[in-house]
Amino acid sequence: MERLAKRVQDLVVYKLVLETAMEIFEITKSFPSEEKYSLTDQIRRSSRSVCTNLAEGWRKRKYKAVFVNKLLDAAQEAAETQTWLEFSDRCNYFAFVVFEELYERYEHIFAMLKTWKRNLENSVNVQRPSVANVLRPTVNRGRYND
Repeated sequence: MERLAKRVQDLVVYKLVLETAMEIFEITKSFPSEEKYSLTDQIRRSSRSVCTNLAEGWRKRKYKAVFVNKLLDAAQEAAETQTWLEFSDRCNYFAFVVFEELYERYEHIFAMLKTWKRNLENSVNVQRPSVANVLRPTVNRGRYND
């Protein structure tokens, strides 16, 4: 029997997003000081916002439309992060292989969010997804359990 996620931190997608945001934080420590209030700040904010939108959506998952909206917000922040990654790459602030790896990781995150959103839109109600597979949220036809 699959174990259901009890908190957002149990979700595979959340773990990936948090790990990626922390990696971006570490990488941006070496960015030039003149970027502190522009590129460095923006890429850190957008990468962290993917996590916060997932967490906010998770807390509001009882309301499917709100949950789906938060997944869309998370995807938009991921797209913004990709754009900042492109600027960072063009400024040669890190190796191209680092850019490629992070950019592709966000593509994977997009795919996970898109699949989850589609599954939610096709479900009757929202319940905790399985830890093993965040992409197949279960349907709860009875009382909502938090």
